[in-house]
Amino acid sequence: MLPPLYFVTDHALTGGRPQIDVIAAALRGGIRLLQYRDKTLDDEAFARVAVQVVALAKSHGAKVLFNDRVAVAAELGADGVHLGQDDMPVTEARKVLGPNAIIGLSTHNEAEVAEAENLPVTYINIGPLFPTATKDHSAYPALGLETVLKLANKTRHPWTTMGGIKAHHLPALFAAGVKTAAMVTEISLAEDPGQRVRELQGMINGLRS
Repeated sequence: MLPPLYFVTDHALTGGRPQIDVIAAALRGGIRLLQYRDKTLDDEAFARVAVQVVALAKSHGAKVLFNDRVAVAAELGADGVHLGQDDMPVTEARKVLGPNAIIGLSTHNEAEVAEAENLPVTYINIGPLFPTATKDHSAYPALGLETVLKLANKTRHPWTTMGGIKAHHLPALFAAGVKTAAMVTEISLAEDPGQRVRELQGMINGLRS
């Protein structure tokens, strides 16, 4: 079962702080599902930070996924990967990582959701939900909540949604049936990421109860 709050990192959105410091703060705040994402580094440079991320996550009892980087995830003992439509095919990643790894897949429309039904994924992400600076909307326009929910009704897989989600969106999302919201800048650009995570989780817990 996926936790309700999912932190996805972005190399360019840390408020000028080292990525590892933001991740450590978020984990101290209670993040239990983390996607480490850095599209600018080569595998060797990525791995130098990623090994620290894995160690930190394990010390906090959190699951850590790498964005793409299937071979690095296998080498460093990450809990799994999140794949885009143009990354390694899910079936190949499953062969590399084994039956117990978490494998997420980004989906953006009905055709991609339908195709994922026959793939060995752990969950799919449906999005982007709202416009966001972290996504190229020329390829994938923001879907809006109504479309995300419509697509979610077509899948057997657990699902998450992300894209421009802020704290003020959470009441409507969880009331509508969202179970896991993935957030980037609401955490990574917070003055105190750990405190922000505690606030967000407190809000979500209140909404779910």
